[in-house]
Amino acid sequence: MALSRFLAARGFECQHVLEIGLASVSDSEIWRYADEGEFVVISKDEDFLYLASKGESRARFVWVRFGNCRTSALLAAIERLWPRFVQSLASSDRVIELRD
Repeated sequence: MALSRFLAARGFECQHVLEIGLASVSDSEIWRYADEGEFVVISKDEDFLYLASKGESRARFVWVRFGNCRTSALLAAIERLWPRFVQSLASSDRVIELRD
């Protein structure tokens, strides 16, 4: 939930799966929810890459590729890459890969 709060503090509307009752559902169900709402899924989970590549989905995927790290290191990396992150979100790309 730290990433969700981090993004919300910077003006992005965010929902964590825990906040919307999707914490224990499959990736496919999360993707279906995101597609219906035309949301962006941000995850380290490569399964979403496959889901984002299928069909005419309206959802988008930010694939976070920092490996295993503490939340503070993740947030620091996103802060460091913030201009690129925001620019990528403004694009129409369905899949955005975020890494150092």
